[in-house]
Amino acid sequence: TRDGLTRDGKVNLPSFEGRPHAALLRALHHELLVNLVGGAPLPNIFVYKKPWLRDAAMVGLALEHTGNTGLLREWVQGLSDPFDRNNAGLEEPDNLGQALTLVALAGFDATHPVVAPALAAARAVTRNGCLEGLSDFAPHPVYQTKWMKYGLARLGLDDPYRIPAVYDAYSALFWMDYRDQHVPGPRFPDSLAVPYPYLKWAQAHFYNEPPPFELAGRSSPLTWEAEASQANYAAQSRFFPTLALERRAAPHTWHAAEMFLLLASEPAAPLGAPGVTPPEGE
Repeated sequence: TRDGLTRDGKVNLPSFEGRPHAALLRALHHELLVNLVGGAPLPNIFVYKKPWLRDAAMVGLALEHTGNTGLLREWVQGLSDPFDRNNAGLEEPDNLGQALTLVALAGFDATHPVVAPALAAARAVTRNGCLEGLSDFAPHPVYQTKWMKYGLARLGLDDPYRIPAVYDAYSALFWMDYRDQHVPGPRFPDSLAVPYPYLKWAQAHFYNEPPPFELAGRSSPLTWEAEASQANYAAQSRFFPTLALERRAAPHTWHAAEMFLLLASEPAAPLGAPGVTPPEGE
C-alpha cells in the first residue's frame, strides 16, 4: 500500500502514457516499489535482510524518473557507513560513489554524515588517481572510479579522480556517464547473464543496443536474480517453494531498475502517433 511505502502516503504512479512499452514500465515500477521496506530498497524482500548500495543507487535513479526519490529519504538520512559490507564483509570501493549518489538523489547535500567518511575511504584506496579494491571479489577500477566521479558530480564536489585506461568488464555496467572512457574487451557470457540478467540489460544500455527482452519474464514477476552467494533463498520457502528450490529470487530491484531505465530512455511517441505494439506478454 501507499502507507506502507511512506509515512505521508504520497507515491507517484505514472501511467507512462505515450511511451513505448508503457505497460512494462508500470509493471517494473511496481516491482521496484514492492521491495521498499520503510524506505529501504531491498534487492528482494524475502531473500535479503538489508539493502545493497549498488542496487539501491540503481533503484534511486529509476525512482528519479517517477518523482519518487523522496521515498528513500528517511533511509538515506540514516546512512552513516559508506560501505554495506554485504559481500562477505568486504569494503567494496564502488559503494563510495553509490553512497554519494544516494545522498544527492534523496535531496541531501555534502553535509550529510556519510559524505565525509566516503571521501576519506576513497582517499585511502586511491592509487594513481583511481580507486582500487575488490567489487564482487574482483578488481574493477574503472567501474569503481566511474561511480566515485558520478557521486561527486551529483553533489557538486571537487573531483580529483581519473578513469584508468584499462579493460574492466564492469565498465559497461556504468552507462550513466563517461561512456567515452572505456577499453573494449570480452562481454558477459550467457552463463552469467541468465542468473544475473541485470548485467546484460546494463550492457545493452551502455552500447545503445536493443533491449534483451529474452532476459525478462513474460508475466509478473518480470525480473529475477539466481544463485547469488549472499542470498538466503530458503527464506522464501513458505510462499515460493519453487523459487527456493531453484535458488532464484523474483522480483529483483537491480534487474527491474536496469530494465526500467533502458526502456524509459526510449523517446515518447509524438502526440497523435499510432500506438507502439508491445512485446508478447506485456
